[in-house]
Amino acid sequence: MSLKKKFVAATAVALAAAMGLSACSGSGDKTASAEDDGSLYVVDVFDELANYQGTQKGWFAKIIKDKFNIELNIVAPNVAVGGSTLFDSRAASGDLGDLVVVGTGDGKGERLVKADLIMDMTPYLGGKDNINGFKNATDALNEVLGVDEGVYGLPNSISFKSPTEASEGLEPTFGPYLRWDYYKAVGYPEINTLEDLVPVLKDMQDKARETEGTDDIYAMSFFKDWDGNMMNNAKQPACYYGYDELGFVLAKADGSDYQSITEEGGIYERVLRFFNEAYRAGIVDPESTTQNYDTMNQKYKDGKVLFSFWPWLGQAAYNTVENKEAGKGFMIAPLQDQKIFSYGASPNGDSKTIIAVGSKAEHPERLVEFIDWLYSSEGAYDSGSQTGGAAGPQGLNWEMTDDGPVLTEFGSTVINGGSANVPEEYGGGSYADGVSALNFTTIVANDVDPETGYTFNAQMWPSELEKANANPLNQDWSEHMGGYSTTMEYLEANDMITVAPGAGYVTPPEDSQISTLRGSIKTEIVNSSWQAIVAGSEDEFDQILSDMREKVEGLGMEQVLEVDMANAKAQDEARKAIAAEYAEESAE
Repeated sequence: MSLKKKFVAATAVALAAAMGLSACSGSGDKTASAEDDGSLYVVDVFDELANYQGTQKGWFAKIIKDKFNIELNIVAPNVAVGGSTLFDSRAASGDLGDLVVVGTGDGKGERLVKADLIMDMTPYLGGKDNINGFKNATDALNEVLGVDEGVYGLPNSISFKSPTEASEGLEPTFGPYLRWDYYKAVGYPEINTLEDLVPVLKDMQDKARETEGTDDIYAMSFFKDWDGNMMNNAKQPACYYGYDELGFVLAKADGSDYQSITEEGGIYERVLRFFNEAYRAGIVDPESTTQNYDTMNQKYKDGKVLFSFWPWLGQAAYNTVENKEAGKGFMIAPLQDQKIFSYGASPNGDSKTIIAVGSKAEHPERLVEFIDWLYSSEGAYDSGSQTGGAAGPQGLNWEMTDDGPVLTEFGSTVINGGSANVPEEYGGGSYADGVSALNFTTIVANDVDPETGYTFNAQMWPSELEKANANPLNQDWSEHMGGYSTTMEYLEANDMITVAPGAGYVTPPEDSQISTLRGSIKTEIVNSSWQAIVAGSEDEFDQILSDMREKVEGLGMEQVLEVDMANAKAQDEARKAIAAEYAEESAE
């Protein structure tokens, strides 16, 4: 049975259950649907993902006002003063908001239900085909929330794909990207291993400085402000070999290996040693130890950095239409031993973050109607333009033709990073100001819309791929990479990607003692990592790591690592379980 058929089949059962419960009161004695006269409803949204606070503006505001007569007032902890404690203070009052977008990790999901902060939407699910069609996802979420039945929310990033399929679109999440024009300028040298990048990048740096007539261009540049359990930048190349982090563990996507980040000779040490070799070769930006992400990102925009950890850094900053037409920009390097970590699609969604109706909402039925629409095809297009590259509103951004969907002139401008004002009939104002401030993905944009047969992501449409690959940069890359038209096509064809099945695993609550130990340990690991990459010799490098291992053992590393290893293996078990489940069902 296909995933789509499975969801549809589940709908009939869920609908019957929902209709049977339609007279129930759900959470408390809610009868708001009978009291709702349809007048304007200002919806207080507590949103932990939002990067904007205040009233939703522009074209998205007009869409939802026309459909539901609602106005979203976004309360964003990321923006608000005292945001780190905003959840606790609002939870203590018993009212998070009418609509809630919130994380569930570390036991917070169970707290949402036990403290009666979100409601069971079951009484309002009659006729809600989209929510009911994702019963598997809501059942999986219930395990995280610690309940046996009911629909208390929906997870983000639900996919129609198999969990063993990559969730990415044209580009992977991770990958070694370099300035292809300077790679071309030095003769397309072979890059067999991570370590081979050092001499190649040194030659590219020399060529770039000679060409531009300046010595402030560096092959590599780092930043500190994303450091957590480890040096964030040092984790990224580990992903080129199929690893991703969970606490102090780097775990392979296929469950074949688990390593402590302090393991002698492990992948984390390999990356640190690679960085140190690059530093001693003079190709690391000397401001790396003091700058933040924004400062570094500007250097990419200015053409001052030649290597990027991710496509969404180098390509997003530098691959403008003008630069690509000039044959300049970042493209993935032909690193022959890479096996890049890829997040598998999540048919059950990612339960780490959910959308739910607050228990004190005045008109819950209207909010459930809104959530149901968000999980429709139209909702995925309209609300996903900020989060994952969805095409945006039909009519304004795109139209359907006999040859498939195509972007309008307006859509082509805004989807490709340009700015434009929205026509008044669609809400007016700038397009960027009008995108959904929820910043919440319902359906993954790289999935195929069952109503059109094409992806929600316009950049994957045949019409857009043809235009995207017509520039000199992409053409040269394709000619030297086996004729492939996209990075993911190249990686999959050459067995250079490892998919971690999309299970949406959420770690259990962490003991306070472990959290305290973790705080001291990660400080030592991060500080030592930065010291190691700027070491003046191999001997100094080795001594720094040796001292680090000794110190963290004394700080309780063994205790914390035991917890992280158990979580990493539980995550792998969840991945294998969902892969087996869907393999069995697809064979039926």
